[in-house]
Amino acid sequence: MTAGTVVLWRHGQTEFNAAGRLQGQSDIRLNDAGHRQADLAATALATLEPSRIITSDLVRATQTAQALAERTGVRPTVDVRLRERGFGRWEGLTQAEIQESWPEAFVQWRHGQEPEGIGAETRTACGTRVAAAVEEVSAQMDPEEVLVVVSHGAAITLGQTILLGLDPAQWFGISGLENCGWALMHPNPGRQPAWRLSAYNLGLD
Repeated sequence: MTAGTVVLWRHGQTEFNAAGRLQGQSDIRLNDAGHRQADLAATALATLEPSRIITSDLVRATQTAQALAERTGVRPTVDVRLRERGFGRWEGLTQAEIQESWPEAFVQWRHGQEPEGIGAETRTACGTRVAAAVEEVSAQMDPEEVLVVVSHGAAITLGQTILLGLDPAQWFGISGLENCGWALMHPNPGRQPAWRLSAYNLGLD
């Protein structure tokens, strides 16, 4: 058995998002705009009547998940596998700052390669752990149930790539979700890949 619907929901805005700073696994809280986004999105997502909510342990994700918990009565479960991709020494920096100090690694990164010498997590490692969390929890649920997964931009993109049967080290066909945007996925029984995407970057203006 598996959940009939999986909602992949990105957290609301933080001051790092607003300033164009790479967050990675830095633990940054929602700003005022992020709280408003989470409240609006949670009101919409509550209509799906989620059975379970799982969230990254980073505070911007748990704050976002709490907005939905308050509207549904479903207590979120923390899963560290849903954390954002780690970016090592680049966390907290803007793209301009990264390009200035690590020009070669920056070019590698912008061309889809793994940047060297900064301690960044690989795309495959991040996507694999996120997909494993989604598959493990959804397998505990019934087809009429809805699972909401609260995570981060890169983590969701890479996890979703794995779920769609693609190689995140080689395939770059999904853009990142906007803050508090969400995607809908459903099982694809008897076919490959095992999951299918039905909607992407949904949200509220």
